Parts: sequence; structure tokens; C-alpha cells
Amino acid sequence: MKGEGKMVLKSKMKWVGLVGLVLSAISLFVHFLLARFTEEGVSEFHSSITIFPRRAIGESLNFSKTSAMYRRLWGPVRPLESLHPDANPRGYYSDPDSDTNGFIFVRIQGGFHEIRNSICDVVVVSRFLNATLVIPELQSTTSSKGISSQFKSFAYLYNEDQFMAALSKDIKVVKTLPKNLKGQRKKKNIPSFKVPYAASPYYYKHRVLPVLKKHSVVELVVSDGGCLQAILPPDLEEYQRLRCRVAFHALRFRQEVQELATKILHRLRAPGQPFVAFDPGMTRDALAYHGCAELFQDVHTELIQHKRQWMIKRGIIKGNLFVNSAKQRLKGSCPLMPEEIGIILRAYGYLWDTIIYVSGGEIFGGQRTLIPLRAMFENVVDRTSLSILWELSRIYGREANLFESNPRSPPTVEEEMKVEAWKTAGPRPRPLPPPAARPKSYNIEGWWGWVAESDNEPDSTVMELRTNAHKLLWEAIDYVICVEADVFIPGFDRDGKGHPNFASLVMGHRLYQSAASKTYRPDREEVVRLLEEISDHLYHANHTWLMSVRKHLRKRLVDGLLEASTISKSMSFISHPVPECSCLRRDYAGKSINASTSTPSSQSQVIAALGIVHFARLGWRMI
Repeated sequence: MKGEGKMVLKSKMKWVGLVGLVLSAISLFVHFLLARFTEEGVSEFHSSITIFPRRAIGESLNFSKTSAMYRRLWGPVRPLESLHPDANPRGYYSDPDSDTNGFIFVRIQGGFHEIRNSICDVVVVSRFLNATLVIPELQSTTSSKGISSQFKSFAYLYNEDQFMAALSKDIKVVKTLPKNLKGQRKKKNIPSFKVPYAASPYYYKHRVLPVLKKHSVVELVVSDGGCLQAILPPDLEEYQRLRCRVAFHALRFRQEVQELATKILHRLRAPGQPFVAFDPGMTRDALAYHGCAELFQDVHTELIQHKRQWMIKRGIIKGNLFVNSAKQRLKGSCPLMPEEIGIILRAYGYLWDTIIYVSGGEIFGGQRTLIPLRAMFENVVDRTSLSILWELSRIYGREANLFESNPRSPPTVEEEMKVEAWKTAGPRPRPLPPPAARPKSYNIEGWWGWVAESDNEPDSTVMELRTNAHKLLWEAIDYVICVEADVFIPGFDRDGKGHPNFASLVMGHRLYQSAASKTYRPDREEVVRLLEEISDHLYHANHTWLMSVRKHLRKRLVDGLLEASTISKSMSFISHPVPECSCLRRDYAGKSINASTSTPSSQSQVIAALGIVHFARLGWRMI
């Protein structure tokens, strides 16, 4: 009996083992089928091992333009393929009156994106007031800033003749004031308005217009990146399309700048593969305004806090000096670091040899903040690596030499006596002579010695002012390349005043010019949450996490656009010029789009959410 019991027990154990092996085999088979036949394919299954292999298994097997993976990474956004640019007037639109109410002279302060926003606004204001616009003066590029004398202020950055020709049917534009008014301006006898940010049409109609009619000239000082509210009443919709004509057609960069940008673009495309443009948006002003000092260490935190204190004193910030940067980051109020952008791009499927173009006139923290991104992608480039020094120097023009040695004041009688006493002293060892007096100077973006000495920002030297003017040209080059890039992704979309920044204008231009091109608008709060999930094993994520990242980026291609229509557009119209400056293809209504990422119904929902109802006219062409 005992022997029979042992035999039965062994037999049962064999059956249990066999059943276990069968179940394991079935589980592996089902797992393989799920990974093989899901939308993402086997390559994603293998990438569950690590986000950063040199080349994920299966990814390079079929990378032709017709492959599913190529379409996912570089292909157009299907729901937006029917959108086309259309900034032409849609109703009665008269030519500018030859007999205007007077001249508007404008002085514009600020950086690249603020200048661009402000120019669009002052053109609309000139049309609204039936005034003649004098070519605006850009305060960052006046002769006092050390730039080449061969350029006037506006012409340092933009093409004056193109600007005047493109707007000939909208407003009357002249290069300078008449002689009599020019003399009055030099004597400061013309009325001047420091225009508030996002002023209403009512402000111009009831405050500026009466003064303009009385004096035949007014001066507007625009300092906050916009002098007219972004959202205008429905009866002024044609003025919104005028903004588009200014931003996307009239504002062409100076020929030398445009040519260099085109050269760099050709060098980027020379390898025959698409590229990603990335704008970090990490400026000291933006980090200080949004309370992100603790994202950095040591001196960089001090510099950001010093700037924040300066902003609080001037009423730019209403909050406290010390802010919990970790909480700000979790809320999505801080820029995504280059490392974080690199992780989500690799997780989405972009390979290690993808070309990443980094834009931006200034990346706070310097090149060391890009080290993790360069570790993930071997082809991280910028304008300096794609051009040579003389090409950049050529666009600056002939500039005066500012590197002469600083003149030293003659030594005092006391100092001369000390030196003489040292020479006539006894045998060595003798004390060292007193050090020569050196002029005290600091570099705003360099060493931090001035932080401990004053609560104020130090005055800029002429060399620093010149560098600021150069930054406008650098950003102009970056702007052209980002607009033309196959894919664009921003690290941040707000500036040091909480307004839309350079990246926002790029996204607006891409939306107008080629709405279906891939423009990622990641939700920073959601991205940070996803990154926190794998913070303990950042470089090894599981398949579920990869799928979450890919789903998020795909979703934000459209959802981020709809979100911008309520957030960015309310502060800068040209950051989201839809639906006023877009139209639909005539075959849109009857065409069925056969694509896995979009259906006709979902496309209709997106178009309806964006509010686009205007169809392209017969014989339509973009102006």
C-alpha cells in the first residue's frame, strides 16, 4: 500500500509539472502575440529592456518613408492635413487712405519674440487709427548699442523694403518722419505714450487718436511684447488676419541673415534624414519668474534668486522670494530639462543617431546642461557647429573694436612714493610692490562677484549690449530652422514675464504654414509625473511606461493645440493664429482619410474644436 501511495504521489507531481510547463508556454506565446500584433509592434517589446540601446532590436529593419515607424516619428498629423494658410481679407477691405490722421513713431523694447509681437500690434494700431507708420525703432539695435553703423535699427534684423512692399495695401509706411516733425522729436516736443501691455482698441480710439489728430504725430513706447490685446471683437476679425500678414509674410529677415539660415538648413538636411528642433526655453528671467531656482546648484541658484528679488522690487512678480522649486516642477511650471526631453524622445522611438538641433540665444547653465542630451543622441548640433566664425561675423557687419585696453588713471603721489621706497629698500628679501590699480568690471552672464555686492543688476557694458543685439540675429537663424524642422519640441513656452516665448511663436508659425507638421506640445505636469514613476531606474523603463509616454506625445499633437487656443492665444495671437488665418481644402468634406491614426469623424471633431469653417476659394493661393 505504501509503495502504491508513493507512485500515485509521483504521478500527480508529474501532471502538475506538465500542466505548469504548458501554461508557461501558452503565456509566453500570448505575450509574444500581443507584442507582435499591437499597433507599436515588436520593436517596442524589445525596447522594454532599456530606453537607450545604440539601436533597438527591429527598429532599423524597415525605416523607409512608407513604414509605420517612419510615419509615427516623422509623418504628418492626419487630423490637421486639411488645414491651409489663408491670411487674405475675406470681406470688403479698402486700400489705405492717402490722407491719414498723422504719423505714428514707435520705439520697441525687449527680446526677439517681444519685438515680433509688438511689430504686429503696431501695424494693426496704425490701420485702426488710419495713421502713417514710421518704420519702428528697435531699442536693442540702435547705434548706441555698439552695432555696425551700416545698419539702421529695424534693418539690422528685418528687411525694410520687404516690410513696406508687403503692407502697401494695408497701411502707409515711411522710413523716417518728415523734417519738421523730426526736429520736434529731437527736441522732445511730440506727445509720447508708454503703452500698457495688451491695451484695448478703446484705449487707442479715445486716448491716442485725439492727440494724433491734434499734433499730427505721436510716439508709442512698447516695452512688454505687445501693445494691443490678443483677442479682438468679432467685427475686427480682419485685423487679426492683418497680424498674420505681418508676422508670416511682411517680417522677413535681412538678406544676409536669411541666407545663413538657409545654408545651415541645407547642411542639416545634407545627410538625407529628417531632424528634430528643440528649444530649451531656459533663460534666467523665465526661471526666476516661475520660481525654478532649485533646479540648478550653487551659483546658478544664487543668480536666479538675485534676478527674482530684482523682479519683486519692480513689481514684475507678486509672490515670495523663496519658492519650492520641486512643487513648481511637479505642477508643470518649470521648463523640462534637456535630459528629460531626451528621455521622452528616446522612449517615443527616436534613435540614437537622430539629428537634434538645439536653438536659443541663451541656455542658462551653459553647455553642461546639454551633456545628458548629448549622451543620448550623438548628433546634437546648433548654429555654431553648423557654421564657421566668419559666416557669423559677416552678418554683424563692420563693427568698431571694443577691445582696446582700458585707460588707467595716473598713479597717486602716495603710490609713487611706495614704489620708490620699494626700489631703494635694503637687501632682499623685500616686500612685494603694491599691485597696480585695476578697473572694476563684471560680466552679467559670467562670474557672480556682483551678486554679493548689490541687490540691483549691474549696468550693461557696451560689449554686453552689442552681444544682446547679436542674440537677435542668432535667434532669427534659429527661428527659420525651427519653423522648417521636420519635428519641433519645446522645453518651455513662457518667458520671464509669463507671456508666450520664442517657442510659442515658432509653434504658431508652424501651425499657420504647415499645420500637419509634427509639433509636440508636451504637458509638463504629466511628463514630470511619468518621469517620477521611474526615477529610481531612469534608464530602464518597462513596456507599460514606454506605452504611456508614446500615448501622451501622440495625444498632445492635437490636445496641446486645442489647449493653446485658450491659453497662449489669449496673450499672443500669432502663437495660435487659428481659425482666423486658416482655411480648409475644398475636397475635405467628401474625402475619406484612410489612416490608422485618424478617421474622418475624429478629423471633423478636431476641425470643429478649432472653429475652422472657411473653405479655400477657387483659384486660391497663399499670399
